[in-house]
Amino acid sequence: MRLTLYTDYALRTLLYLAVHTDRRVSIREVAQTYGISENHLVKIIHHLGRGGFVHTQRGRGGGLTLGRPAEEICVGDVVRHTEEDMALVGCMARNGEDGAPCLLAGGCSLRGVLGQALDAFMGVLDKATLADLLHPYERRTLLQAASPPPQP
Repeated sequence: MRLTLYTDYALRTLLYLAVHTDRRVSIREVAQTYGISENHLVKIIHHLGRGGFVHTQRGRGGGLTLGRPAEEICVGDVVRHTEEDMALVGCMARNGEDGAPCLLAGGCSLRGVLGQALDAFMGVLDKATLADLLHPYERRTLLQAASPPPQP
């Protein structure tokens, strides 16, 4: 199982916001801290906002904050929200078959085992909140890496 960069960037952004709860954060600041594209991050932030994970405020003094406390943001929920397709193989895709039809599709044991593996993977993520991921090392590193907010 490999998560997309989209999900990776979404999780990184949420961790950054969870460390900086004392102020609004700009998209530029997050992008510069992680060395990722602002344009790509705008799309991710918009999607996270629609999911209630991020609150955005436009205009002067605007910026990003967490949509709810880090203790209430389940990592599994973020992954489900940002991943378009959790299918480990083509026959598990939402639209049925993806790619060449499989000879074993009618009674495949592999599909069941992979489904159990995916459930176990998501089960671990469902037990973790954003707050659980912020140990002293992560907090210190993200605080030190932060670009100082622009002065008015």
